[in-house]
Amino acid sequence: MENLIKLETEGGVMHHFLPWLIEGFEILAAVIDIAAIILLLIGAARFLTGVTIAEIAQKGAERVRRTNRERIELGRYILAGLELFIVSDVIHTAISLRFADLLFLLMLVIIRSITSFFLDRELEQLKKELGDD
Repeated sequence: MENLIKLETEGGVMHHFLPWLIEGFEILAAVIDIAAIILLLIGAARFLTGVTIAEIAQKGAERVRRTNRERIELGRYILAGLELFIVSDVIHTAISLRFADLLFLLMLVIIRSITSFFLDRELEQLKKELGDD
């Protein structure tokens, strides 16, 4: 098993003949990472703003209802951010040509998919409680 993890190529055709393309893909993956982070920050800012407004302006059940709506919106941002991170990880793995990176990608995708699954279930439950379609 140790030999499989250490398995690494010296570089493929793209690495030898198209190094500018590899660099372009690395830049693209970095841009996607930054976009995912920005998306998560926008979601967090909107969530904090919405919850703060709900806490200040609303009372009782309406406050809870508004907070749950904000949680649904935040969940959507988180799911979108996770999807973008997966895209970036796939690009990094395709470029690296290392078996260890492929295993790492597999673990990341499994963890992020499980997180997405349970977050999506929670969001659906909140939608049902709020009566939204």
